[in-house]
Amino acid sequence: MKKLIFSLSLMFSIMSISAQQLPAAWEELTASDFPLAVTQAQGVCLIPMGVLEKHGPHLPLGTDVFSAREISFRAAALEYCIIYPFYFAGQIFEAQQQPGTIAYSPDLLYRLLDETCREIARNSIKKIILVNAHGGNNAFIQYFCQTQLATPKDYAVFAITPAIDSEAQKTITTMRKTNFDEHAGEVETSTILAIRPDLVQLQKANAESGADLNQLPLKKEFPSIQTGIWWYAQFPNHYAGDAKDAQAAIGEISLASRSKALSNLIKAVKADQNALRLQDEFFKESLHPLQTKKKP
Repeated sequence: MKKLIFSLSLMFSIMSISAQQLPAAWEELTASDFPLAVTQAQGVCLIPMGVLEKHGPHLPLGTDVFSAREISFRAAALEYCIIYPFYFAGQIFEAQQQPGTIAYSPDLLYRLLDETCREIARNSIKKIILVNAHGGNNAFIQYFCQTQLATPKDYAVFAITPAIDSEAQKTITTMRKTNFDEHAGEVETSTILAIRPDLVQLQKANAESGADLNQLPLKKEFPSIQTGIWWYAQFPNHYAGDAKDAQAAIGEISLASRSKALSNLIKAVKADQNALRLQDEFFKESLHPLQTKKKP
């Protein structure tokens, strides 16, 4: 009877706040509202991921986290979910020579993300989406996701780097003034102009070169070869492009496209019933691999 009363109380509480949605930000929720938020989010939480690194001479060190969080909050406004606080512990060894970079050791990077996911799951959130906005995190996050199969878990981790759709990309291409645009270049600078224009010092955009110095011809000859020093060899100023013509309008198009894509993913992850089921099946079979039955 007590369980029934609690369930009815929770249901009526959720209904009473349906017209006024709870905050998406984990840190803004009260402890009493948190269970309601988990229910509204259907057990989905985003971890917007970036790093603290140089972005040319004109953008803030937290550019990637600002971008990841803005995209996440815009997506949550379309498809409600909980958003984990400012997460900057990413892979950024290639920028250790630049001021302001925070490059944690490899084992700490992994353990921190692993324990963060475990703690999120302990709070009854069983679907976690890593929303990445930093290229240097790509391999690390892919490895992290794959290692989720190492030990049994009652939660699933997904990862995405929200991309700009083709139509939005065409529009941005017609608006851009530069042909070469990567790290801290025209589009990324435009994005921060749309999010935090007060943090952009556009007058400094030409204070350093963002050109490819091509100091490692081997990488040009064999593009698929892997070596840690490749980024430093090409862009030692940690700047790739020319941001002087950046404009907030481009940033808005980019943000709208990427946040829409993320909201669609959130909706799909909420509806998915296969990932957790297949994980459970996999973990059970892993205990007795000789007994694993062939699938049709």
